[in-house]
Amino acid sequence: MSVRLTLSTTGRVLGQLRHDRRSIGLLIGAPLLLLTLIYFMFEKNGPLLDRVLLIMLGVFPFLLMFLVTSIAMLRERTSGTLERLFTTPLGKLDLLFAYGLAFGLAATVQATVATTVAYWLLGLDTAGNGALVVLIAVANALLGVGLGLLCSAFARTEFQAVQFLPVVVLPQILLSGLFVPRADMAGWLDGVSTAMPLAHGVEALQEVGASADATGDLWRGYGIVMGCVVLALVLAAGTLRRRTA
Repeated sequence: MSVRLTLSTTGRVLGQLRHDRRSIGLLIGAPLLLLTLIYFMFEKNGPLLDRVLLIMLGVFPFLLMFLVTSIAMLRERTSGTLERLFTTPLGKLDLLFAYGLAFGLAATVQATVATTVAYWLLGLDTAGNGALVVLIAVANALLGVGLGLLCSAFARTEFQAVQFLPVVVLPQILLSGLFVPRADMAGWLDGVSTAMPLAHGVEALQEVGASADATGDLWRGYGIVMGCVVLALVLAAGTLRRRTA
């Protein structure tokens, strides 16, 4: 990997994203609207509202980043941009880590705005520090980026890219502990959820909600998510094609 090439490509991706108002609206505006909807759904049940808001601060970045990055990379291939880029010294890992860095910066803005609104306007109350919520939310967003880049290699159209949502994303959300605590699931479902990285990100968020200090379980969950991010990017580099016919 070349740091210089990675950073220059990161700048290019950020420039493209800056001029894509619809993507910016989706990344920044959609979580705020959905969090507000959740607030009015659960406003009469404070403890449940805190639990759901906290989890969704980690789920929304994962979902949205998966969607945006899988489609963005597919467009790079179908437009022939990747084919032109790979005539330069730019390597696959340079490109994918540049995407991860660019969308990681976007995710930091997204998570900071959403967490600020959740605490200051929607009344989210947690035992731990809100900065930890932002940190974990960004990790979950990067997980969405990594998996989105990996899945985009197997899609030929944007419609096919979206079809990975019910296969890759929704099972992780369903088994993350949002609807049913993982400890209350059937034993085999608990085992399946343990193999899904998003469940560990949600577990880390729940530790922020329950404990004033950063616990070992929090850092373990965060480490698992970040390890899966790196693994997804490496696997994506191995499956990335220059162009889609």
